[in-house]
Amino acid sequence: MSIKIEKKIVGYEVKKPEDAAKEAAKVTAIAPLLERDDILEGNTYKIKTPNSDHAMYITINDVVVNPGTPDEHRRPFEIFINSKNMEHFMWIVALTRVTSAIFRKGGDITFLVEELKAVFDPRGGYYKRGGKYMPSIVAEIGDVIQQHLISIGMMEGQLNNAELKAKRHEAEVKLGKDAVAKGNQCDKCGAMAVVRLDNCNCCLECGDSKCG
Repeated sequence: MSIKIEKKIVGYEVKKPEDAAKEAAKVTAIAPLLERDDILEGNTYKIKTPNSDHAMYITINDVVVNPGTPDEHRRPFEIFINSKNMEHFMWIVALTRVTSAIFRKGGDITFLVEELKAVFDPRGGYYKRGGKYMPSIVAEIGDVIQQHLISIGMMEGQLNNAELKAKRHEAEVKLGKDAVAKGNQCDKCGAMAVVRLDNCNCCLECGDSKCG
């Protein structure tokens, strides 16, 4: 079959078989890696801030990747946020849609945690239950995502950390529960949990220590 060229030829390029293979690989790389099952397992977390009379309920659903193999693991697929407070409705819808889209793309999603936790409210932050400082509602949503990623093994963290529990118990025995409850603010995690233990400042919330 012959093709008639109507315009003047000003250049040409020889297309090799390996070029087609590379293009196909690029298409595969950018295609969504995760598909939704009919039923997903997940967790719902409650956020109650002093700035609102109504709580937020954050649901993160997971998919099981490589089921039935040694590499089987869970990873988040979608996130929903529900609240009676309609003040934040528009940006919550936008945030959940963008976050869910990032979840579904696969790959490393842990960067979301630091990005969200770095958002500051110009009106000021607040302390959540337990004395941990939150610079904004968005930052606390990032904190919830972090806890979820820790729970399914996608991030390292202090969830159920036996060493931290032992350190807190040691501090309560040596300093008393009242002294532990009145700890100073941690520069790393923001929690009011820094105490002087064995001549060293130590955070009982995240484990940060000035003595290494």
